[in-house]
Amino acid sequence: MDSGGGPAAGRGSGGTGRRASGEWARHWRHAGLPGLDLLRARYVRHTFPRHSHDGFVLGAVSGGIEEVGLPEGTVRAGHGSVVMINPEVPHTARAGVDEGWTYSTLYTSAELVAGIAAETTTLRGTPGFTQTSVTDVHTARLIHEVHRAAEEGNALAADSVLRIIVARLLHAHGGSLPTRTPRTAGALRAARARDILQERLAEPPTLEELAAQLETSPFALLRAFKDAYGMPPHTWLTDLRVRRARRLLESGSMPAEVAAAVGFTDQPHLNRHFTKIVGVPPGAYRRERGPAAGAGRKNVQDPGARPRLA
Repeated sequence: MDSGGGPAAGRGSGGTGRRASGEWARHWRHAGLPGLDLLRARYVRHTFPRHSHDGFVLGAVSGGIEEVGLPEGTVRAGHGSVVMINPEVPHTARAGVDEGWTYSTLYTSAELVAGIAAETTTLRGTPGFTQTSVTDVHTARLIHEVHRAAEEGNALAADSVLRIIVARLLHAHGGSLPTRTPRTAGALRAARARDILQERLAEPPTLEELAAQLETSPFALLRAFKDAYGMPPHTWLTDLRVRRARRLLESGSMPAEVAAAVGFTDQPHLNRHFTKIVGVPPGAYRRERGPAAGAGRKNVQDPGARPRLA
């Protein structure tokens, strides 16, 4: 049974300058598991800035403490905890103790969760989770087991256990997510500002230009946008650029090309923001999803190896 702590310490911790801190990470996808990304990592100094995901986050902490910053406050998750974050919920993450935290995370698509909810629950509307963190040692162990099965190339086992996890969590902590329909003038302007930023991803307007286009003041737009999306426009735009960068890298584009396509100044600019938000550099992310990555990499099960940060 995978403890979730990653392969044994020692060799191959990566070439990103983090070896001394003991940090390591592997962010990857199994070809036989559509709608699922996997991250297994230990972070000590790394902090995730405010960002969100278009799908669900299901994480199991196996060591240390993770502090997750959410709109309603900070959650501290330790060994045996399961963290559940719904789509588009802005959050941060960092170590809650000096030794950092170790965890296994499943990034599941909204479509996958909706399908499981329709098959196994009576939830109406858009399904999601009503709790952010619970102590559930059994489910945490199952999350680690999905990683173990995927790394061994056993897509059947990984998919089966994944569905058991989602159904179990929906039954215990599921609910219908509120719909986000802009009603106030501020919310409508925020939605329009979001659309403009999406359209002008590589060459966005200044805040003053954006506010003028929407016939409001810069501060009023800042307040309305943060109320609607949990972060100011420039933070939201960086998050969107990283999401687009992920898709381009997954399609095989090179990091330098991706940086220019999504509006980053250069590749180091992409590297910095991508690594902060995703947890691994874009080069490592691309390698785990390219044609050579395969359906599983049994070499990472070598007891002397670690998932790499670069």
